[in-house]
Amino acid sequence: MTVFAPDSLDLNRKLPLWYQVSQSLRASILGRPPQAPLRLPTEEQLAEHYGVSVLTMRQALKELAAEGLISRHRRRGTFIEPAARTGAPVRLLGSLDAFVAQQSGEHTTLLDPAPATVPVPPELAEHFPGVAEVVRFRRLRRQGRDGPAVNWVENLIHPEVADRIEPAALAHWPMTRVLRDVAGVRVRRIDNTAQARLADPVTARLLDVPLLSPILHITGVEYDLADRVVDVALMRYRGDRFSFSVTVEAEPAEAADRPAGEQGAAGAGGERGGSVAELAGD
Repeated sequence: MTVFAPDSLDLNRKLPLWYQVSQSLRASILGRPPQAPLRLPTEEQLAEHYGVSVLTMRQALKELAAEGLISRHRRRGTFIEPAARTGAPVRLLGSLDAFVAQQSGEHTTLLDPAPATVPVPPELAEHFPGVAEVVRFRRLRRQGRDGPAVNWVENLIHPEVADRIEPAALAHWPMTRVLRDVAGVRVRRIDNTAQARLADPVTARLLDVPLLSPILHITGVEYDLADRVVDVALMRYRGDRFSFSVTVEAEPAEAADRPAGEQGAAGAGGERGGSVAELAGD
């Protein structure tokens, strides 16, 4: 039987390996073509594919099974659920791949026929020093082609980068991936701020919510290797279709039992340490 072939992954040894593998496989599953096989390779084959241990691969698969994306059957194997749900939150630890994976299951509509050049909003001027105008891209995301609206996004792009962006790519990929894979921008970090706000008329219309109802407003600021802001993403989420939570894990229990001099390396390359947040890409 033909098996599904997931994308490859460059591992970051500073982040939990099971998490990186689960998010990479999640992105492959949600972004698969309609005719793709549903059977996954064996645990051993997947572990070899990603360059991790079988135990790490097992934890990653357990995560996807809990999310409802795959089902596991003794002696038969592991299968992608044909009706795998879309729009589920991503638990984010700072991995760029997680941002790219976040929107894989959502249908995106471009709200403008072409990007517009607009003045830099005063409240965002600190992010664009010496720049008077930025290029704006606007999109609406739904859970599936005919599903309910989840969020709408304004991306304000540095003018030196904007002319390298292909708007058509934004109908399929999040801006972070377009910046990286189309515009050739090497993103160094992304800072996110989440706030509770009230829906303005545009947001209420696009998200189909009452005017002044609560929404979640996330501002994502992307920096390149020179610490220049290349994108400010203004994301508005329906409050009833998005959650935000943060979990901070203490050092592993086995590390606490070791002498102080041996604890410095604990968790640095571990597979389960770190800070976890459910957050969105752009």
